Parts: sequence; C-alpha cells; structure tokens
Amino acid sequence: MRRFIGRDRELTVLRTAFQAVQDAAGSAKPGQCILMRGRRRVGKSSLVEEFLRRTETPSLFFTAAGGTAEDELAELLDAATRSTLPGRELFAEEAPAQWNAAFRLLAEVLPDDRPSVVVIDEVPYLMDRIDAFEGMLQRAWDRLFSRKPVLLLLVGSDLSMMEALNSYDRPFHQRGREMVVGPLNPVDIGEMLDLEPAAAFDATLITGGLPLICAEWRPGADLWEFLRDSLDNPISALLVSAERSLAAEFPPQAMSGEVLRAIGTGERTFTNIARAAGGISHTTLTRATDVLTAKGVVAAELPLSLRPSKERRYRVTDPYLRFWLAFLDPHMAEIERGRGDLTLSRIRERWTSWRGRAIEPLVRESLARLLPDGVLPAAPAIGGYWTRSNDVEIDLVGADRQPVAKELLFLGSVKWLGSAPFDNHDLAALQKHRAAITDEPVPLVAVSRNGVSCSGLQATYGPDELLGAWRRT
Repeated sequence: MRRFIGRDRELTVLRTAFQAVQDAAGSAKPGQCILMRGRRRVGKSSLVEEFLRRTETPSLFFTAAGGTAEDELAELLDAATRSTLPGRELFAEEAPAQWNAAFRLLAEVLPDDRPSVVVIDEVPYLMDRIDAFEGMLQRAWDRLFSRKPVLLLLVGSDLSMMEALNSYDRPFHQRGREMVVGPLNPVDIGEMLDLEPAAAFDATLITGGLPLICAEWRPGADLWEFLRDSLDNPISALLVSAERSLAAEFPPQAMSGEVLRAIGTGERTFTNIARAAGGISHTTLTRATDVLTAKGVVAAELPLSLRPSKERRYRVTDPYLRFWLAFLDPHMAEIERGRGDLTLSRIRERWTSWRGRAIEPLVRESLARLLPDGVLPAAPAIGGYWTRSNDVEIDLVGADRQPVAKELLFLGSVKWLGSAPFDNHDLAALQKHRAAITDEPVPLVAVSRNGVSCSGLQATYGPDELLGAWRRT
C-alpha cells in the first residue's frame, strides 16, 4: 500500500480540533464541528480516514449517496452499527424511523468520558434531499452533540452548498469552522512521484494534484510514460475522474456542461464561448457562466492594470479538468476503441504550446506564496493584462489591488516553452508591453523553465524557486 503523502497542514488542523475536544471534556459544551469542503476526488475522505487511523478513537463514518431520505437514514443506521462507537448495538435494536430520532440515539451512544469523531460525508446530498435537514442538524448540535466530547466533521464536494451551510441566514450558521481541502501541491506531487521540480509542475498540470490520479503514476516515470499507460487503460483515473465529477455536478440537460467544454477547449471570450457552445443566447450563457463561477469550476478574470477594462476572460480553474477537456474529452471514443496512441500523438503535438499558457495561473499562485522574498515586495493581487486584440499581453502583473490598481508593483513574462531560455528578445517584448500600460519604471520579472540569458531584469524565477514557495505550507 502506498504511503500517505502530504496533507500535513490539514492533519494538523484536525489534530488541533480533536485536542480541543479532549481538553474540554467535562465542560458544558466540549464538542467541536468542522465544515470540510473540497472538489470531488480531491482526497477529502482519504484525509479523514488517515486522521481516524492515526487518532485511534471511537468513530462513525457515514457517507450520503444521494438517495431518498429513507434510504439515507437506513445507510446511517447501518454505518452506526458498523462503527467503533460504544453502544452501537442500540442502532440494531431500535432502528429509529426519523432523522431527529436517529440524531438523539447517536448522541446517546457517544462516550462521555473520552473523545469521539462523527463524520458525515457528502452533506450537500442530505441538504438537497431531506426536508429541513439543516434545521434538524442545528437542533441536534445545539442540544445534543455539542454537549458531548465529539468532533463532528461535515464533509462535502459541492463548494457553493457547503459555503451556504455556514452562511448567516442558514440554521447552522457559526456552528462549525470552515476547512478547505485542496489538491496535492507540486511539492507533494514531486515527492510522491519522485520527480524533479520542472517535471513536478508538469505532473501538476496533468493530474491537478488529485490523489487517485497521482496514485496511478509510477514513481520516476516521465509524463509520456504515464500518459501512455493511462490511455491504454479505459478505466484509468485520468480518463474517468472528470467524467464522474461532471456527471455529479451537471445533469445532462444543463447547458453549464456545454459551456464548460467550450471554455476547456480554449475559448476564453464571451462571444467565442457562445459560438463554440452552439450559438446559445446571451441570457443562457450568462446563466451558465454564473453557475460555473459560483461552483468555482471556472474563473472569470479581468485585466489587472491602472485602468478599468471590460475584457473579461474565462478559464477552467482545475488544471486536471483543463487538461481533460482539452485533450481527452473530445477523443474518448477513439480511446475506448483502443487507439489511445492517436490521442497521445495529438497531445505531443500540442503539449508545449498548451503548457505555456496552462502554467500561468500556477506561476501566479506560486509567486503569491513566495513573495516577499527580499527582491520583490508582497503583492496583494497578481494577475495578467491583455487587450481585446492581444496586441499587448502581460503574463504577470503584481499590484496593490485588483482589477483596477492604484500602484503596479511588478510586471513579468512567463517563458515555459521548449528548452530555450528567457533572452533579450523576450525582454524587449516585455519592455514594449510595459510602455503600453505605464510610463513608470515598474520592475520587470521573468519566470522561465529553462533559465535566463539576458540582463536588465529585477528578478528571475525558475522551477526550483517556484517549488520552494509550496514548501512553506
């Protein structure tokens, strides 16, 4: 069995909450609640399982499946009878027929003299299918669970619904602390797969840091070996994870899926997305992009500069989903009939140019974590700049705020193509674009996969430095 990699920060948060429960045992309300959210297949359940394994405390782990209220209750009772809670046999004897009664019985079997953990996974299904579930949960917490030394973990993949659970106008407001579980970071991926820094960033762009996909990557294998193996396996996590996530989040009749595919294949402007999605109306597209941005699947970004702009552009936020939509989804029929070699050849042809743009959001996030570093100041906002015609395009804009800044802190270019270093030609282009948006001598920065061969830059960063930003977490 492959060892558990990363998640040190998340495990520390859970251990700290558990310790708080333990320290408060005997007080009036020792219970603690954490609202854990993260995209599907990001490893939330595995994280909780690892925490329970290390804690070795009485626990119940129930996962909702999207069934009827009666079916979900039956599954809860079954999970309770198979739990490690003392007195769990009461669930087999009494079998409550209502959720309120099930919560009361659960509170009865929670130990008074030592901490326990109760996990309810995929809470949004219960919020959606069970009438007044949030109100019943709130009453059970206030009157029962919070009075026991229990850590209640409410876990969910629908980010917007999990955020709503704790919003001010909902019954469970301020009952729990929010915890976001993201994908494995580039450092974790590099360690797990035994990859050098540049290759670790490549793996991040392909896997998105999803543990299930990373687990299928043989340590030390390069990306082409991994892609060949995955494309030869029709049930590989690389192929099926996105499809399952999209099916869960967007029903077949939802236009959001079509719009997402248009964005994923490279369309970034409103007009081009509408055309690629089949010529849908302005209203329909607006509704679809609102859904996608609310769910955090798509980012709608404006140019970052000293002047306002309406040139909004859209991108898929998850690197793996972006890769899947660009290279795999359009050719699933080809892969399923055993011709993954054709798909692999197509990826090879487009990989360098696709990677050059796909890496930009990851570079921006890396710099946001890295700065200040003694050369550049901390930048409250790091984005990009473009015009409608793209005659001026700047990969990195550091500023005091976004999207309209009062002060530009630095401007930069990302060169992640092929094996060529950032050279005088690239510097001249960056200087020309700087002159188009400001007369000030704003510091210039280069981020290059293959080094820098010119002078005149205030700061330079390569894969090693960017990876260092993630080691701080």
